[in-house]
Amino acid sequence: MLTRCSTKCELRNPYVDYCVSQSYLNLLTSDPSYLCFSFSLLRKIIKFVSILKVLMGPRWKGKGSEAKALQNPMSKTISDLQSSLIKSNSEGILSGSSVLLATNPDQTDLLNQSCFGRPIITVDKDKQWFQLTLEEAFYLSFSLNCIKIVTGDSITKTNKELWDYMISKRVNFPDFFKTYSHLRSKNWVVRSGCQYGVDFVAYCHHPSLVHSQYGVLVFSDENRNRNGNGNGNGNDRLRVWSDFQCTLRLSGSVAKTLLILYVNKNGESGFDSLSCLENFSVEERTITRWNPERCREDQFVVEDCNK
Repeated sequence: MLTRCSTKCELRNPYVDYCVSQSYLNLLTSDPSYLCFSFSLLRKIIKFVSILKVLMGPRWKGKGSEAKALQNPMSKTISDLQSSLIKSNSEGILSGSSVLLATNPDQTDLLNQSCFGRPIITVDKDKQWFQLTLEEAFYLSFSLNCIKIVTGDSITKTNKELWDYMISKRVNFPDFFKTYSHLRSKNWVVRSGCQYGVDFVAYCHHPSLVHSQYGVLVFSDENRNRNGNGNGNGNDRLRVWSDFQCTLRLSGSVAKTLLILYVNKNGESGFDSLSCLENFSVEERTITRWNPERCREDQFVVEDCNK
C-alpha cells in the first residue's frame, strides 16, 4: 500500500542531525540489554538500524569523508571563492542559456570545491573556462556580487537587464532562482536533478564526499491557483497519485528524500523589479512513502527494546 506523508521541515545543519542519530545508533547496538531474547528480534533491530542510517544522516563516501568535510566547511570555500573573484574583477560571458566564466588555476580549484558550474576542456593550460547555469551565474552576480556578466560585445549587463534576460530565456526562472538561493544560503550544494527526475538534488557537502540527501521539486503559487484549463507557468507534476507513486519510488530507489519547495509570491503579481525576490518566501515539505506493515514492525522493535 502506498500513501503520502507530507511533513513540514526545516533544513538545518545536517551534521547536527547526523551526530544525534549516530549517538542513538551507538546506544542501540552497544548495550547488551537492547538485544532482547531472540535472533528474530535481533534481525529486526539490524533492519531498524539500517533504516535509521538512511533516513537520519548523510551517506558518506568512504572512510574519512565526514572528517574531511568538517575540516573544510562549504561556507568557507564559498567565501574564499567570492574574495578571489572580486579581486580579479571576473567577468562571465552570456552564451544562450548559460554563462561562460574564465578562471585562473586557484579559482578553478575553488569553483570545483564549491560545485559551481562545469569545467570546459580547452588547450589553454593557464586559463580554465566554466559553464554556469542561469541560477549559478545570477547567484554569483546578484547574491554574492563577485562577478560581472557581459554580452559578447563586452557590454556589462546591469542586474535588472540580467534579470529580464534570464526570465526571457525561462519563464519560471524566478521560482528556480529563489529555490536555488534558498538552499545555497543554508550551505547546501545544489546540482541539476534531471538524472533523478527532479529539478535539483541537494548535498550537505561536495558530491565526491557524500551522496545527495534530497531530490528537490520546485512549486509556486501557480500550482495552487491553477485554473481548470491548465493555464499558468506552474509545475505540472504531482497532480495525480500516479505521479506521486512514480516520483516517490524513484527517490526511494536512490536513497533520497523527496523535498518539495513551495515559492510563495505573497501578493507579488509581476517580476518587473528585483525587489520582488525580497517578498518571496519558501515553504519546505518532505514527502515520504509510508508502509503500514513496516511501520508496525518498527514500532514493535522500539517498544521491545525499551522494556
